[in-house]
Amino acid sequence: MPREDVMKWLRSQFMPHIWCPGCGHGIIMHAMVRALASLNKDPDKTVISSGIGCSSRLPGYIDSCTLHTAHGRSLAFATGVKLANPELTVLDVMGDGDCSAIGGNHFIHACRRNIGITAIVMNNNIYGMTGGQASPTTPVGALASTAPYGAVDPTFDICKLAIGAGATFVARATIAQPQMCETLIKKGVEHDGFSVIEIMTHCHTQFGRKNKRSRPLDNFNFFKDRSVMKAKADGMSAEDLADKIVIGELFSGEGVEYTKKYDKVIERARG
Repeated sequence: MPREDVMKWLRSQFMPHIWCPGCGHGIIMHAMVRALASLNKDPDKTVISSGIGCSSRLPGYIDSCTLHTAHGRSLAFATGVKLANPELTVLDVMGDGDCSAIGGNHFIHACRRNIGITAIVMNNNIYGMTGGQASPTTPVGALASTAPYGAVDPTFDICKLAIGAGATFVARATIAQPQMCETLIKKGVEHDGFSVIEIMTHCHTQFGRKNKRSRPLDNFNFFKDRSVMKAKADGMSAEDLADKIVIGELFSGEGVEYTKKYDKVIERARG
């Protein structure tokens, strides 16, 4: 892909970014920009919404129509944008806490509506920006500032939650598979319905230094060594999958996209 096709999507005047050196969020941003560029999307007709957190700083570096909203509420803003103008390409980026804690209800209802938004969940298992508190995806036993003796709460599986709530395209990758991240985001944007792409990333500053993964490379290798494609995982036992990360397209289904349903309501009301 020509460099200029990618660069036109970036607000280079705001570089350098605020993320820690080695943060995986940059890999995700690059994958997202390349996906949009390869689809020949128009930046002026593309909206990227976010809430609060390290992940939510991403739209500030993208030269399209962007919204930096309230913590956990970005999907509500994105839903309003999509309903107001269904022709827009709408993406929403969020962290694991932003998505599944304070934003949990917005997330499950966006899934059940099947609205044409691509949700990219940047899951680093921690609240990185606010002090390293445990999030709903912090692994049991992992250390955090609010769990100095190890987290005890069961963890959310964001992809299973999305499938159960009604999302019609659900996928997962890690920052150790940047090309897969790009491919899945592209498929999510092309999908006519609510798409969820969970990308496992890391916060070596807050999570890693407490959990023996203090270097960016430690985390990259962690994800690389534990990733298993869904086709292979389908033939593995629960015990063998206990410490693995299942990646790839996890679910792809059909359903009427929400704004199309709403168009029919408007048509009946006018008739």
